[in-house]
Amino acid sequence: MRKSTQAPDKRPARRGPGRPRRGEQEGPPTRELILREATELFAARGPEGASLRDIAARVGIDVSSLHHHFPSKDALYDACFERVHEAERAALAPLVAELGRAAPLGGAPLAAALRALAEGFVDFLEEHPHTTFLWLRRWLDPARGAGLDEAYALPLYGEVERALLEAAHAGTVREPTAHVTVRSLVWAAHGHVTALAAASPGQRERERHEFRVWVRRFLEALYGPAPAAGAAGSGAPAGTER
Repeated sequence: MRKSTQAPDKRPARRGPGRPRRGEQEGPPTRELILREATELFAARGPEGASLRDIAARVGIDVSSLHHHFPSKDALYDACFERVHEAERAALAPLVAELGRAAPLGGAPLAAALRALAEGFVDFLEEHPHTTFLWLRRWLDPARGAGLDEAYALPLYGEVERALLEAAHAGTVREPTAHVTVRSLVWAAHGHVTALAAASPGQRERERHEFRVWVRRFLEALYGPAPAAGAAGSGAPAGTER
């Protein structure tokens, strides 16, 4: 029997039917997929309306596999807030730091830092609207999940409040209620995102433009130059609280 002189085939074995390529198998880790789907469902339905079975089905795993990553729904719910908080902090931390540097300077540097931070926050929420709806669902039950606020909202907003209070201490602005100011801007921005979600395509650009105009007017009203003494319509002597 003649031996074949043909060189052995060194090509890799063919994939079985339907078997994905190695590169196609590589995607987001299962934990990240779970967080992504859970965030969307919790944002849409709240914690009571999103079951672990629903989340697992959207990921394409069974509930026991989901429990391997998150032992309970509460743990998964908390991790979703941690995930959006990390994204928010990554986007806003440089802007918050710039506000801290500008706070004692006042004038144009402070005004520019305030506008940049406010508009950066609005941009972030527009790009990640699930952040708004995740928080709105949580706030529907004020007594539940207060720890989420303390862990994933108040630290970042507290940095902004401290910068405003530092500016007030330096005499560059008048700000006796920094906490209320920050809270008002946060709530207004979330309201803007809900308005965008309900708007028709033709209305969205108008909403985006008008909200940014309002943000600038709001900041100018609070932190713009004080009216000159005796100026018409000032309604109060210079040096009094507005």
